[in-house]
Amino acid sequence: MGDGALSVWEKSSTARVVPSARPRKLAKVPFVELADGRLQGVVSSGSDIGRVYVSSVEAGTYAFACSTNNNRPCGGARGWFCNHIRALISEAVLQYGVERVGRYLKVEVAGGASADAGSLTDAMTAVRPGQGNSSAAAQVFSRFLRHLAYLELAPSTAPLPEMQWFPTTGAVA
Repeated sequence: MGDGALSVWEKSSTARVVPSARPRKLAKVPFVELADGRLQGVVSSGSDIGRVYVSSVEAGTYAFACSTNNNRPCGGARGWFCNHIRALISEAVLQYGVERVGRYLKVEVAGGASADAGSLTDAMTAVRPGQGNSSAAAQVFSRFLRHLAYLELAPSTAPLPEMQWFPTTGAVA
């Protein structure tokens, strides 16, 4: 797709969209991001369709947190990575690629090119990380809900009014 296929608005946008490393299914982990010094996201409950977990792993220390959307602690995150955090890591590797996730979380993985989500998880759990603070869960869940709201909009090529704060590249202050 060359420059001729882009509209003036798309050419002047400064927001960069990074394509997924590989396609992924959104049923188990509908939201994953590398932000605020953490890998964080929303993971669906395996037992209750109405419950989701907000999980995170801190870069460098690998301190982890997992709680429900109602701020109740995860029963599986008691001193080790629960299944929600493991699913989050796996989906982050699909979304961003193992190199980017490892670099962001500051994980040294032996094996280089053969590294995968399992080797990242093993390297992080080997240092026996502590349980982190789940205070950011509300912000992560709020961003997830904001992303869901965009799915309810009718398809359109017109700019969204709430996104107008993005400056154009040709704008003068």
